[in-house]
Amino acid sequence: MTVTTASVPKIGRHFRIQWEEAQQAYVLLYPEGMVKLNQSAGEILKRCSGETSVAGIVDDLEKTFNAQGLQQDVINFVELARQQKWVDVT
Repeated sequence: MTVTTASVPKIGRHFRIQWEEAQQAYVLLYPEGMVKLNQSAGEILKRCSGETSVAGIVDDLEKTFNAQGLQQDVINFVELARQQKWVDVT
């Protein structure tokens, strides 16, 4: 499945995202370890609730950060996250 603006990503069932104060970053936790996320990845993944489409995530990010033109970057990241099994996409 290719990620599109209509895709609805959700954090994979073996993963959990949380803010890690000691790291001053979002991290993705899984049974075998942890992935420290950069700011962009953390902001995207924390919006992957399974209820919001990629288009909705882009809209929220652009409003939150007063930015434009994020659509392709978000699609590319969600595709990468899907390949890593960090997210499931419907």
